[in-house]
Amino acid sequence: MNTRDASLLLVIYAALLVAGGWIGFLKAKSRPSLIAGHISGVIILIAMALIFSEKGVKAGCILATLTALGLSIFFGKRFAKSRKFMPGGMMACVSAVVFLLFLLANPCT
Repeated sequence: MNTRDASLLLVIYAALLVAGGWIGFLKAKSRPSLIAGHISGVIILIAMALIFSEKGVKAGCILATLTALGLSIFFGKRFAKSRKFMPGGMMACVSAVVFLLFLLANPCT
């Protein structure tokens, strides 16, 4: 995976995070969901911007990898607690895939 592919993956991931925050807000009136979704999406977009910069490629990859790992753990715990695939299970899976792709494909070398 090259940096262009990594950036596309991160844009899609950020969009899913923000959309998930909005869905949580609209369905359950959850402001924490809305805020967390936007903050997570912005962090992922910052990672993408760093990957595009000449000096911040490694920092962007580290930020994206650690954010995806943290969200995978967070949503995995929520899924284990609720046993409902939506939203915890799905976001745990998506976050785990992003984490594994960044860890194994190493797009920033």
